[in-house]
Amino acid sequence: MSNDSPKTALITGAARGIGLAVAKRFLREGYAVAVIDNNEQELQIATEGLGHVDKVLSLLCDVSNPEAVTATVARVLSRFGRIDALINNAGIADFKPVTETSFSVWSEILATNLNGPFLCSQACVPAMLKQQAGAIVNITSISGLRASTLRTAYGTSKAALAHLTRQFAAELGHHGIRVNAVAPGPIDTAMAKKVHSDDIRADYHDAIPLNRYGLEEEVASTIYFLCSDESSFITGQEVCVDGGFGSTGIGLASLRKDYPLN
Repeated sequence: MSNDSPKTALITGAARGIGLAVAKRFLREGYAVAVIDNNEQELQIATEGLGHVDKVLSLLCDVSNPEAVTATVARVLSRFGRIDALINNAGIADFKPVTETSFSVWSEILATNLNGPFLCSQACVPAMLKQQAGAIVNITSISGLRASTLRTAYGTSKAALAHLTRQFAAELGHHGIRVNAVAPGPIDTAMAKKVHSDDIRADYHDAIPLNRYGLEEEVASTIYFLCSDESSFITGQEVCVDGGFGSTGIGLASLRKDYPLN
């Protein structure tokens, strides 16, 4: 590994949304980036939009497939020679009542949302061990912190990923590898715009102290911070980027109305 090699970030689920915002942020910070996704068409569009041909490696990969993950990480190392940051962002959801959540759907969600970060982290750790440095950030969710309807599989996968974060942090810290998680709240992604009705959006606004949805770039900034030297003594943590949603109880909208600040 040449000392002149740029730091490298591997980002899964990078063809859209938060993952793509993360790729853009790391590129701005001078990193080379490996953008990983299982949607070939969207990955191609995202890669073309990123530019920086010399610093971007685009790879099609299903993160729940152990052989595919091993081959993908090998290609990243062959191209860039190092992996300094791994962002486990790839995730799927299927919001159904518990009685309608089939075992196949349950298994598919856990395979991507939990097995995927395990496999990707395990594959990247040997390179980080050689460097005696590295940062892993897992993207969890407020759904892993607060139970809600229709999220039996999704919420459970994210809660388990939060604990996996702490397990990796405990084992890898003395090798200079930090492992943290970011739990986004309601974020104004294309998917949220598509599936959140006006009523749902109004309910979220009422329940969020900052009274708005978050931006993909705000999540990306937190992820970058946790991979940077600015967070050199932070590991094993789950940081909520949710506008205060997870910290509040009921009645926020009424309290705003009844006790306005002047």
